[in-house]
Amino acid sequence: MAESEQAASEVPREVSLDKVDRDIIAELTRDGRMSVTQVAENVHISRAHAYSRIARLTGEGVLTKFTAVVDPVKAGLKSSAYVTLKVQQHSWRTLREQLRAIPEVQHIALVGGSFDVILLVRATDNVHLRRVIFDQLQSMPGVIDTQTFLVFEDVDTR
Repeated sequence: MAESEQAASEVPREVSLDKVDRDIIAELTRDGRMSVTQVAENVHISRAHAYSRIARLTGEGVLTKFTAVVDPVKAGLKSSAYVTLKVQQHSWRTLREQLRAIPEVQHIALVGGSFDVILLVRATDNVHLRRVIFDQLQSMPGVIDTQTFLVFEDVDTR
């Protein structure tokens, strides 16, 4: 398969969503532990209909996981930074998997602009954060340059 064909095959296909689907997504985004019965009641559909919709949304990859939102400071992660990476061309796929293996990297995005990748990195303190950036990120094959932006305060809007 040519590289352009492979890249195109990695682009997720869009799933057609109606108002009920969007309402279910909104309810589960607000509270991922909400029961199917409660979702059905809030969206004004039957429990069986809610169950089948949630199963379809999960099966089609719209809903990818149900998770808890953690306050990083209360969880002991007192130091956070956005780290941008400039990377060598064609190194993204390998680099992405290496970045996913670093527990302190909580979000990865391939972007366009003056850098190629932006990461949200959370650590217990600045010494720990420094080790992740200098010892792990900067030493990765394919990483040309990094820039670090310390987070002084962040607000999760979910």
